[in-house]
Amino acid sequence: MKTFSTFFVAAFGLLAVTACSDITADPTYDDKMRQELYKNGSLVSDEGGWNLLGDDDEKKENTGIGVNAFLWRAALDTISFMPISSTDPFGGVILTDWYSAPDTPNERTKINVLIRDRDLTANGVKVSVFREIKTDKGGWETAPVSSSTARAIENAILTRAREIRMAQKQLD
Repeated sequence: MKTFSTFFVAAFGLLAVTACSDITADPTYDDKMRQELYKNGSLVSDEGGWNLLGDDDEKKENTGIGVNAFLWRAALDTISFMPISSTDPFGGVILTDWYSAPDTPNERTKINVLIRDRDLTANGVKVSVFREIKTDKGGWETAPVSSSTARAIENAILTRAREIRMAQKQLD
């Protein structure tokens, strides 16, 4: 019975395929249809597609990543002395690994940078700073960090982003 059902399915499939053999296709149909669908540049929009990053010139410069390119580059420049643990240019996240300065080996710092916006604005970047101090037993314990430390790093990133932007505008 299983052999018969397998034969029946195979025969029906072959019959279905051969039934279509007399249909002649217009070779230009695909090209005509494609031209009609994309006559304005895109299947999804009359303007030629969706611009996910907006229309103004500053945002067009950011097509390679999901956040403001000037803030992204400035953040990487500013914290380049620390080892980078992870980056996400589409989400705007930069995570460093723990870093101990040579003059303070019993203290280490970690920085997380979040670029929040595609525009170069003062609230487009948020920095979190973490600090640990080595205990007598050799372990690490959390230590307080001044809120002005994170703000100073944010300001340094913003200043560097403006410098990069001005240099870019001079080249254009």
